[in-house]
Amino acid sequence: MIRKILAVVAGMIVGSVGVWLIERLGHALYPFPAGLRPDNLEGFKSYVESLPFMGKFIVIIGYALGALLSGFISTKVAKDGKPTVAIICGAIFTFFTIYNMIMLPTPLWFWILGIAVWGLVLAGYKLALNKNNI
Repeated sequence: MIRKILAVVAGMIVGSVGVWLIERLGHALYPFPAGLRPDNLEGFKSYVESLPFMGKFIVIIGYALGALLSGFISTKVAKDGKPTVAIICGAIFTFFTIYNMIMLPTPLWFWILGIAVWGLVLAGYKLALNKNNI
């Protein structure tokens, strides 16, 4: 049981780092407006609303990387060959993604991809089962 809890924690941490890295790239390409503070929700909403398609799509790419990493790492740590921990990670990430989409102005396509992409935890799970991987 402890191993499964650690697997979920590890999957969440590594998946979050994957999302963060890609989002950092997105912020480098589409910087925040000067003076925007992290606690300014209205300013951040305005920033998100003004992002072009690619600025928003980079976030989806981050989610995809996070899902793959999360599914892979959680499965490797769990060492039980079952998709349970990967699915738990995907469910938690999906919950937070939906929360973010409720809080920020996101188009319909973002909602669809933003939820669907977390299914890639199962691809990470399958990759982790491949004996040719580390």
